[in-house]
Amino acid sequence: MSLALDPAAQDLLFREARTANTFTDEPVTDEQVQAIYDLVKFGPTAFNQSPLRVVLVRSAEGRERLVQHMSEGNRPKTATAPLVAILAADNEFHEEIPALLPHFPQAKDMFFAERPVRESSAGLNAALQAAYFIIGVRAAGLAAGPMTGYDAAGVQKEFLDGDHTPLMIVNIGKPGEDAWFPRSPRLSYDEVITTV
Repeated sequence: MSLALDPAAQDLLFREARTANTFTDEPVTDEQVQAIYDLVKFGPTAFNQSPLRVVLVRSAEGRERLVQHMSEGNRPKTATAPLVAILAADNEFHEEIPALLPHFPQAKDMFFAERPVRESSAGLNAALQAAYFIIGVRAAGLAAGPMTGYDAAGVQKEFLDGDHTPLMIVNIGKPGEDAWFPRSPRLSYDEVITTV
């Protein structure tokens, strides 16, 4: 059985898409980011909790503050990407559950009254949403450069607060010269899929 998604779209989202390491200076517009969010917000999360929060770094001052927290190898690409997004998990996501889960608002207190439970759930579900976000960037015809090489405590202190945990930094834009490293291998179907 073949996939319903057009082969060109499959290539755009997966087969030909790679982590970009250089970018052109073509700007990423607010309209593009809005379109990305309006698509990826429909990706599933447990209890529709939607804990992902995004800080867009556009200003030179914000970029300078962020670059100082990046690992050495990630600094040049973060300094030059047209747009940088800090993806974070909102550990107080449960406050939105009555609006996001109107048929079961009591889930807020029934399942998420304790902070450690919220942090665990927020981390998992925001990571799912981060993956959707990367696919959405690709769907917009842009390249994403997701990174976890940064000082998380520094980024949290500089851009977030104690209720938000940074997950990754994503450089976004049109790929520049020599943007791609060679494609790394992937595991085969039989190495991953087991039927019982």
